[in-house]
Amino acid sequence: MILLDPVPRPIDTLTGCGAPAAVALEDRDGTLDFAGLEAAVGQAASWLAAAGLPAGSRVASWLPKTRTACILPLAVPRAGLAHVPINPLLKRAQVAHILADSGASVLITQAARAETLEQGDVPAECRMLTEDDVCAHDVMAPSQADPDTLAAILYTSGSTGRPKGVMLSHANLWLGAISVAHYLALTPDDRTLCVLPLSFDYGQNQLFSTWAAGGRVVPLDYLTARDVIKAVARHDVTTLAGVPPLWVQLLEAAWPDDVAARLKRLTNSGGALTPSLIRALRERFAAADLYPMYGLTEAFRSTYLPPPLVDAHPESMGRAIPFAEVMAVRADGSKAAPGEPGELVHAGPLVAQGYWRDPARSAERFRPAPSWSASGGMAVWSGDTVIADAAGLFRFVGRDDEMIKSAGNRISPTEIEEAVLRGGEAAEAVAIGVPDARLGQAIVVVARAKGDAAAAEAAIRARLRAELPSFMQPGRYDWRKGLPHNANGKLDRAAIRQEMAP
Repeated sequence: MILLDPVPRPIDTLTGCGAPAAVALEDRDGTLDFAGLEAAVGQAASWLAAAGLPAGSRVASWLPKTRTACILPLAVPRAGLAHVPINPLLKRAQVAHILADSGASVLITQAARAETLEQGDVPAECRMLTEDDVCAHDVMAPSQADPDTLAAILYTSGSTGRPKGVMLSHANLWLGAISVAHYLALTPDDRTLCVLPLSFDYGQNQLFSTWAAGGRVVPLDYLTARDVIKAVARHDVTTLAGVPPLWVQLLEAAWPDDVAARLKRLTNSGGALTPSLIRALRERFAAADLYPMYGLTEAFRSTYLPPPLVDAHPESMGRAIPFAEVMAVRADGSKAAPGEPGELVHAGPLVAQGYWRDPARSAERFRPAPSWSASGGMAVWSGDTVIADAAGLFRFVGRDDEMIKSAGNRISPTEIEEAVLRGGEAAEAVAIGVPDARLGQAIVVVARAKGDAAAAEAAIRARLRAELPSFMQPGRYDWRKGLPHNANGKLDRAAIRQEMAP
């Protein structure tokens, strides 16, 4: 078990967490032990330092999961700079926005990607390089940075508008790595298959938490679920992190029993697991511990549900992770009673430093913790409604800006979606409210059926009449062959709402 030391360190010192000869990274280029990882990070940092950039300058990277992409999150902060990872799935307009907004001085990418950019996409003051330019150099020693120094700016997926940059310090990243490695009980024997984008806080932590435990990282850019299955078998993977749409894809694929049995740990964030999805994961991966989690980029991770509690509390998002204080707060700022809805507020050292160059939006989301908070200081007011039970386990209700207001009722789309998916007729579903002259908003479910859509709808309507009150019954089902996902693999609710707008 990782020592739960609350004292933060520079994030680049993670390279010293494993035994020097132990494998830290396994990719297409072979393996890299922890001594090699330290050398590679130090060389890249020295190369960046030689560029003569002022301290705190932003270095953006737009890369698939190459070795360079895995090293830069540590090398850039070691050089006294701030890393801005850009999701490789983003297109030129989104890349241009992030480069301009971050004020990046350097963009590290690949020649083929650079050719997709047009005149004006890269600001004049930003130097564009390819990863082939990152050459061997003297090895820069681990940094002695103040843990509060800015280390990275992670841009949100932009599901609620233009992506905004969340500022993360060395302390945020270090303590997040130690916290996750601790509660997941990661060990040097673990091998983590990194399928999530490294630009995603959840994805980047795959690297950090595994290395904090002295384990092995196996990065994978995959096209199909079959690619993931092959990688689990080839690399003897023990740990896999995913989001709900990925789990749906993996469960629809054929897993050899011996390969499924190799997985010892599954973690989920980026959307709640439904009880039916939990049951399916527990049946398919019987040897694996399942960790449902809730996170937000502004505070990295807030809660996790210990595996022994999953079967008894399948709808719970769990309790606070180490180093986090999580509260349900009434509108007047007082503490919500057990069983009473309240806004999820997260305080403690995992809280980010705000939004990059956006004091107005920072002031909306980052506000002082309630006076009764144990942590005090600045907190993230998430805008998410949750309910805590008497045992301190939280349940997600919904986002205030996504709640459906129908016939005078405030309805959680999450509750509708869980009910629709519960019977297994649909593989994916999103519930939204559309304008309705009589109701204010009518409930529409956009979904993908597992079989015949007409039969699925008939079965769901019959079942929901018995399970949900009349005001929560969907008025219409819009069946699709596939639902849109954003660059982080989550269901793109904003795109679906926009499609359904009148």
